[in-house]
Amino acid sequence: MQLTAPATGRPATRPRTRDADGMAVASFILGLLGLLVFNLFLGPTAIVLAAASLWRGTQRKGRAYLGMGLGVADLLVLLAFVQMDNTLSWNF
Repeated sequence: MQLTAPATGRPATRPRTRDADGMAVASFILGLLGLLVFNLFLGPTAIVLAAASLWRGTQRKGRAYLGMGLGVADLLVLLAFVQMDNTLSWNF
């Protein structure tokens, strides 16, 4: 069974929400910011926001994928500094 829009009779499409696009942009920004500070918190947050925006069908797929990649990079940077300093915090 295919849903149709009541006024036009054309097939109804899943509406793209502005929330999904906002989440993609937020994941990108948090991923960039996470490279400098709060890696442990901002990295996973960027990954989750990117995955949620892709699941909701964002039009900004590139930004979502970049946010996901930067979130993973945040965690890798944290892991590298933890290995070098043997602590969970690091300084410039």
